[in-house]
Amino acid sequence: MLSPPPKDEFDTTEVLLMEEIERAKARESFLHFRHYVRPKLLDAWWQRDAAAHLQRFWRDLKAGKRPALVIQAPPQHGKTEGLIDFMAWAAGQDPKMRTIFASYSDDLGIRVNMSLQRMYDGPHYRRVFPKTKIGEENVVTQTGRWLRNSSILEYVGGDGSFRNTTVLGQINGQGLDLGVVDDPIKGRAEAQSKATRDKTWSWFTDDFFGRFSDHAGFVMIMTRWHLDDPVGRWLEHFPNTRVLRYPAIAEEDEKHRRKGEALFPELKPLSFLEARKQVLTQASWESLYQQRPIQAGGDMFPVERFKVVTTIDRSNIKRSVRYVDKAGTEDGGAYTAASLVHDMRDGTTVVEDVLRGQWGALEREARLMQMASADMATYPRYQVWIEQEPGSGGKESVENTIRRMKGCDVHADKVTGPKEIRAEPYAAQVQAGQVSIKAADWNRPFLEEHESYPMGRYKDQVDATAGAFNKLVSQIGSYDRSLDWV
Repeated sequence: MLSPPPKDEFDTTEVLLMEEIERAKARESFLHFRHYVRPKLLDAWWQRDAAAHLQRFWRDLKAGKRPALVIQAPPQHGKTEGLIDFMAWAAGQDPKMRTIFASYSDDLGIRVNMSLQRMYDGPHYRRVFPKTKIGEENVVTQTGRWLRNSSILEYVGGDGSFRNTTVLGQINGQGLDLGVVDDPIKGRAEAQSKATRDKTWSWFTDDFFGRFSDHAGFVMIMTRWHLDDPVGRWLEHFPNTRVLRYPAIAEEDEKHRRKGEALFPELKPLSFLEARKQVLTQASWESLYQQRPIQAGGDMFPVERFKVVTTIDRSNIKRSVRYVDKAGTEDGGAYTAASLVHDMRDGTTVVEDVLRGQWGALEREARLMQMASADMATYPRYQVWIEQEPGSGGKESVENTIRRMKGCDVHADKVTGPKEIRAEPYAAQVQAGQVSIKAADWNRPFLEEHESYPMGRYKDQVDATAGAFNKLVSQIGSYDRSLDWV
């Protein structure tokens, strides 16, 4: 007897049955849930792997094991979106779940909150978890109604809720069963500050962890800017914490990819990653994309990448900047440094001279004037920039120097932010082998300071050279400012 031909269509009962099977899978499996509520979700092995670990985290949480999980992945690879989905799935599993989400940015917390609202209101979520609901209207403080606003979502009919706050924000009186932290430190500038790291860790231990119930779990994702960041300190206290590290480019053969392959080629292909690597310093690349913090000093400026030249083709010089980092002491404290840097027509950078010394104010001003006069006689497109320290004292000091250098194209540079961050564009060019120095007796202390920067005792030569480089690239636009988002 012949089998009947395959059906071209399914009847209503069969369609409803298949839909119920898909909903049941979404309730049972976090990965299936992600695909159900996000039909256009790009599939990637690392997201499947992370979903499996989050599913295991959930089982441990419900078993009262107080699990902790750290997820490290590159920017714009979907890790925050994955956490949003997990928090929604967890609320669907248990509407009594009290979740607190914290980040350095209030904007990020609000965006996560709004994403959850849209998901809870959407038909896909309601089909999977019809018992987990939020209020129909925006409610801030009205008594007797379920709160729904940009900082809290209360689940209708139960004690569960989602709250978003900032790291260092107030959470007194708010208990939690699931704590989620997404990038507690804004970036390298904050991570370099021990005071900021200490303050952040105190908030973790005194405020955030003090809100945990006796069975609560903890998930954190963050960029590893520093060895002593919150993840570093957490692992120091709890070395058995499960850590999922997904480098953008594989450093060795792995289960799912070979050495040198991209993590998520469907979204960020290898060519994209290689382009980012070319413009970032080693420290920034390792932190942002490989999730491997390195101790700055020796890594930021690999001195073997400097090229030492005995002569300079002056016809190849496009423009020149002498940048002055002043110090007023002559007693063994800080140095005054003045670096002469050329932007060359072939796209390279040449450091021709570094004037450095510990002089009193009068001798320093005389040396700077003599230096500028000699430079102007040699280089037709030449400027002097002088770093202006914050405050009225710094402004007065620079103005006095500018008055004495009458006839020079001289400017004050009102700097902001840590010097280590300002040095990164220059460091990227050094790492790329695009910076040369002219052979002279100042080379050795110059290279030694770069090798230990920023951990060494002195930073003046690096600061002055980086300042000159930044002025040159700001004039020619060769530094891609569009990459500042990373």
